[in-house]
Amino acid sequence: MKLDIFNHLFPKKFYDRMLKVAPNGKDMHKRVREIPCIVDLRERFRIMDRFGDDYAQVISLPSPPIEVFGPPPVSTELATLANDGMAELVRKYPRRFPGFVASLPMNDPKGLLREARRAINELGAVGVQVFTNVLGRPLTTPETLPLFDLMAKLDRPIWMHPARGAETPDYRSEKKSHYEIWWTFGWPYETSVAMAHIVFAGLFDKHPELKIITHHMGGMVPFFEGRVGPGWDQLGKRTSDVDYTKLLRKLKKRPLDYFRMFYADTALFGAWEATKCGLQFFGADHVLFASDAPFDPEKGSMYTRTTIEIIERLDISPAERHAIYEGNARRLLKLS
Repeated sequence: MKLDIFNHLFPKKFYDRMLKVAPNGKDMHKRVREIPCIVDLRERFRIMDRFGDDYAQVISLPSPPIEVFGPPPVSTELATLANDGMAELVRKYPRRFPGFVASLPMNDPKGLLREARRAINELGAVGVQVFTNVLGRPLTTPETLPLFDLMAKLDRPIWMHPARGAETPDYRSEKKSHYEIWWTFGWPYETSVAMAHIVFAGLFDKHPELKIITHHMGGMVPFFEGRVGPGWDQLGKRTSDVDYTKLLRKLKKRPLDYFRMFYADTALFGAWEATKCGLQFFGADHVLFASDAPFDPEKGSMYTRTTIEIIERLDISPAERHAIYEGNARRLLKLS
């Protein structure tokens, strides 16, 4: 079976409410509204059928993060509506959607923990989705740090999706990012930065079994293995106002070894060399099949097709291919 663990869908009730809350959304919000199968199930199923009866999707909300729509209670209401809608889709179409990833109101410190517990314990969510920052704040701030403790206790994975918009400029002298650089290069950077904060916050020392699935094969990390490895073995050598050597001595492993503890998906939009690079870095036991559907130029089919083609071409064993397609997902998500 091919379990696509990172693709995106709007439950209809959530979608309608979102449009009322933010009728004139821009950038990514504008983008997601232009794809029919992101909300139209008939179109969704028509596209999924192209990949056979053994193809299924673990569904999650697309960008933008829920907290951009407003403070609590708006974000909390939208998270509840999203998770109720996702759970209903899984109940109604278990073969198509064997599981869903819960959305959280990350700007509501108490509400996000309540919703995570409710979604997993009552609705059956297989894990939770977070974005790489919370309205510009790191995931490792005191307000959101307890979520990692909770997910470690529940032994459920965290899906980490990049978030960055045109309002983040490429240069200090400018007011915005141009040419969609905020997406093309900004999102892999966002993912890598969030991973680094998690590593240096000591979360893997505190929770060695913590499971975090990074979108787009871990962002920049596999390609920059040398900088992450020997480069960060010298942490503190380039800094004058903070003694990072104390932090380095406090960690139980090399920084590089912690980065290999993340999981990564294959959503690389058909990039052959990048897939091989990421697989070599994380290993077949830490890579999961994902397409990032339906954000391709064909509005739903191209990324799935090209990702499958790449996985089939990889010089790996049948056991490794099985692990990537479904074995790792079944283990992490506790799917029968």
